[in-house]
Amino acid sequence: MTLPTGFRVRVGADVRVHDGGRTLVGGSPLRVLRLREPAPALARGQVLEAADRTTTAVAERLLAAGLAAPVLDRTVEADLTVVIPVRDRADRLDRVLAALDQDGVELPVVVVDDASRDPAAVAAAAARHGARLVTLTTNVGPAGARNAGLDRVRTAYVAFVDSDVVVDAQTLRGLAGHFADPQVAAVGPRVRGIARHEQPRRFERWDVDGLSLDLGAEPALVRPWSKVGWLPSACLLARVGDLEDAAFEHGRRVGEDVDLVWRLIRRGRHVRYDPTYVAEHDSRGTWRTWLGRKAFYGSGGAWLAQRHGDWMAPAVLSPVPALGAAALLGQRRWSVPCALGALALVRLRLGRTLPDTPDRPPLATALTAEVAVSTLRQTCHLLLRHWWPGAAAAGLVSRRARRAVAAAMVWDLLDHRDVPAARAPEAFVARRLDDLAYGAGLWWGALRARSLRVLLPRITGARPQRARPPVA
Repeated sequence: MTLPTGFRVRVGADVRVHDGGRTLVGGSPLRVLRLREPAPALARGQVLEAADRTTTAVAERLLAAGLAAPVLDRTVEADLTVVIPVRDRADRLDRVLAALDQDGVELPVVVVDDASRDPAAVAAAAARHGARLVTLTTNVGPAGARNAGLDRVRTAYVAFVDSDVVVDAQTLRGLAGHFADPQVAAVGPRVRGIARHEQPRRFERWDVDGLSLDLGAEPALVRPWSKVGWLPSACLLARVGDLEDAAFEHGRRVGEDVDLVWRLIRRGRHVRYDPTYVAEHDSRGTWRTWLGRKAFYGSGGAWLAQRHGDWMAPAVLSPVPALGAAALLGQRRWSVPCALGALALVRLRLGRTLPDTPDRPPLATALTAEVAVSTLRQTCHLLLRHWWPGAAAAGLVSRRARRAVAAAMVWDLLDHRDVPAARAPEAFVARRLDDLAYGAGLWWGALRARSLRVLLPRITGARPQRARPPVA
């Protein structure tokens, strides 16, 4: 399958171009792409159109490498059905259905009532907006409800939209433009938080600013170990033909969206994230539900690790930089020299393995610096989020452990310099509470699964861990 003639892609704004456009550096995870095709010289932000065999091949390579994003036609006529799982919350259902009715765009909608306690209110909301209603007598959870709705879909594409989300039909149709690329199986918008109250409470502000479902402002090819490693099912579009044997895992109440996306990727399909389109998601109503949701997300990690192996790893580290980071954590006299020696080895290796271009030496130096920053960032993230119970226990008996955690917190502040000074203390507290809740859920899930696999970082170059095949 190839891109259709006229399909356009734009080279990423963060991509660095070397050797007259033949060598591109960027993406997540960071990679170096050397083009052999005699294509026109590329530049950052340049739009390339698939006009012939050569430009089509280059465009496909850029998309597959995560170095370019599609340029979409916003006048898509999509053969699309919306599936909304709901249990009670008839007012929220009415709101999302009203949003889908705007702008004179009509999309078929299937509402799946997942054994509501007040089914009459749900049925009334669906009837007001002409939505087809599917009523379940047993509560099966969002994954099972979505599958029940999918069984009624007869269009080429489906949009799964949760009842606490607000999105309009134009947004969904615009996102469906990604399916012009035959390699794309699913796509999701940016999911932004919205406060429930006119004067949001503190935790609501934290949830809006740091919503776990908000994956940032940069478009991306979704893949594990990258900045955008998954998509939430709060608003997710998919090609129905790709879901015939890859629907949501029935009975799962957490992690089912990550599992679906990763199974699609394992089959060689592309999944894209497009933040130029936005869906809005309600903030949590209480402190308990806000922290509980963070812990709930973490509790699904162990199951995902059992099913997908080290795709669920909390960090991805190269062996030599990892040794340098371990040396720094040891806080010995030899720690800094060892860390600098590790960086020197990384620089030496890059100087030998990068494409032989005139600017190879400065490129190798720049990439070495990026490797150092990435390793420190991931190490700090491990201490503060994924490993905090162990780090806290070690801190009770070890001064070095306490210093390591304190250094990680300082790094976290430096890593969020873009936060306004007046809000920095509150944002710092919010991140720590988020980390504590998510990490607690992660450890609880690991203990229940009797496996610490989800806590182990992936060391590149080591023998790969085999993931269990998805259960049919």
